[in-house]
Amino acid sequence: MFQVTSDFQPTGDQPKAIEQLVYGVKRGLKNQVLLGVTGSGKTYTMAKVIEKLQMPALIISHNKTLAGQLYQEFRDFFPHNAVSYFVSYYDYYQPEAYIPATDTYIEKEAQINELIDKLRLQSTTNILTRPDTIVVASVSCIYNIGDPSQYGQYVIELATNQEISEENLLKRLILLQYQRNEFDFKRGSLRRRGDFLDIFLSYEDFGYRIEIRDNKIISLSQIDPLTGKITRENLKNIVIYPAKHFLTSREIFDPVEKQIRQDLAQEVKELKRKGKIIEAERLLRRVNYDLEMIREVGYVNGIENYSRYFDGRAPGEPPYTLINYFQKAYGKRWLLFIDESHMTVPQLQGMFRGDYSRKKTLVEYGFRLKAAFDNRPLKFEEFYQLPSYIIYVSATPDDWELEQAKKEAKNLKLDYQGVAQQLIRPTGIVDPEIEIRPAKNEVEDLVSEIEKEVTKKNKILVTTLTKRIAEDLTDFLKDKGIRAMYLHSDIETLKRSNILENLRRGEYDVLIGINLLREGLDLPEVGMVAILDGDREGFLRSKTSLIQTMGRAARNVHGRVIIYADIMTRSIEEAKKEIERRRRYQLEYNRRHQINPQTVYKPIREKIIDGEVNQEETFLQLRDRQIFEKIDEIKTEGLTPYDQKRFIKKLERLMKKAADDLNFELAIKIRDKIKSLSNEGLSLSTK
Repeated sequence: MFQVTSDFQPTGDQPKAIEQLVYGVKRGLKNQVLLGVTGSGKTYTMAKVIEKLQMPALIISHNKTLAGQLYQEFRDFFPHNAVSYFVSYYDYYQPEAYIPATDTYIEKEAQINELIDKLRLQSTTNILTRPDTIVVASVSCIYNIGDPSQYGQYVIELATNQEISEENLLKRLILLQYQRNEFDFKRGSLRRRGDFLDIFLSYEDFGYRIEIRDNKIISLSQIDPLTGKITRENLKNIVIYPAKHFLTSREIFDPVEKQIRQDLAQEVKELKRKGKIIEAERLLRRVNYDLEMIREVGYVNGIENYSRYFDGRAPGEPPYTLINYFQKAYGKRWLLFIDESHMTVPQLQGMFRGDYSRKKTLVEYGFRLKAAFDNRPLKFEEFYQLPSYIIYVSATPDDWELEQAKKEAKNLKLDYQGVAQQLIRPTGIVDPEIEIRPAKNEVEDLVSEIEKEVTKKNKILVTTLTKRIAEDLTDFLKDKGIRAMYLHSDIETLKRSNILENLRRGEYDVLIGINLLREGLDLPEVGMVAILDGDREGFLRSKTSLIQTMGRAARNVHGRVIIYADIMTRSIEEAKKEIERRRRYQLEYNRRHQINPQTVYKPIREKIIDGEVNQEETFLQLRDRQIFEKIDEIKTEGLTPYDQKRFIKKLERLMKKAADDLNFELAIKIRDKIKSLSNEGLSLSTK
């Protein structure tokens, strides 16, 4: 049973909103909108709807930072249920691409975050095994992850006294993409210790120890992977799920290989007919190499480009995504919440087009078969057809979402229009006052205002237009003795949440960002929000963006907003007008109910990952700017030859960039570093 654990009870607009949304689902309304101002408790309302309907749920957010915060909130609301986190598992991702103008092929390069990979696998495992699952996901959930039917078929069920040979079990585990490693026992690996076989599950923080004698399982235990200590013994049975989402087997591969080779022959012939001899040879070599790798080891970098064959899909048929797992496990009886829908829906609509454009060039120049087109995100119309119940959640919902909900409610002749409103904050906090100041001396004035807020022990958010400005402003404030940190998309996924928590803990006073300091961030300690270059009309300074950014100061009773602008743009005027309307609405409610507004300081939640944030990581994780700053301090002792080569390649690229920027002094410095590394015995690829 879904059961919300909270010290609060629904209040203000929440009871009515919960009642309306539950009523809409029960009456079969596919589209509904939860229009709630910042701080009105939209997440709590979503949780109560799940509890009342007793339906599994998928919550989609448009960015990983907000998804991480939502995951923590739902984990707290549902401590006894399966709350999972599903976002892109790359700390760094460079997609495969080709630039014809410069004849440049960019190989796919990715740095996979092991913990996020575990959480993704945990999500799919929970969906297939538990009726009480809630998954918080980013828009990456509409990308291809393979057929859930195949994933479910590959599980291994083991029981005490079961007859099975160790050799047979090893073969089955390797088929599930578990790798044998006797020296480095890491997630997704297995090892042999005498009569014991240890398996570190890819989707859990524990492992299993299996004792086999005379082709029979003698005992099953749960172990701590680090110490090898048994944490639970005498297990009757266990179930082991795959280590990866994309799987192959000999039975599947043989007919698949035949089909791939047929398509390869046809596409090579077509390229030659067009006079593309080089492209034809390139495609032939690439596909033959990939097929050999899959045959020998069951996997190859880029295997997802052949997923259509392994899934048994026809050309153009939609890929299998996380949503298909929900469908397989729960049929039509599950909920989809699209959080901050004014941002998330446009992202969902645009993802297919961007992916197709990149793949088209790869196919035309012989780097991929046409089947690569089918390794893609869902088109929006494909995505929209899958869920039976969608609730769009936003303080500023788009006209399309409102129209869909109202039109459908009217057709079904419901008692309400399909839009549940939460304009009241239970805390009584009023939207912040807005002050417009000239942009001429904005940084100097900002420093003065920050110093005032710091003396009040308040936190400050500052939004800029670019990453460079965010980083430079952070350095400037640090030089002034102000504890500042920047937050943008270059920061690794899980560490973004840690930075926000460290702000709340008091390690920083100022957080500077671009568009990650807008939707959904729950930071009651923030007393001031400053918007630099507010008159630069556009996406980052639109009416919606301004309202969302201002909302970050609406969780503190003393919250205020300063917009630095020399021109009163239409967006500023409309945003200011809407905020003032909401202020009047809340003030009237407070007067009628004799509410004295108070800031509610929520406890800091348990981190998604442990460990402190350090923006000066190992050199492979350093950003270009940090390498420039610390080139003399970088040491490479103890690195593997592979990592050493990677680092030299990165230095070569930075050396060229410095030279292009006419920064010859820095280019010479990097060149000398490359030479010193080469003298230490590293292999240097010269151009």
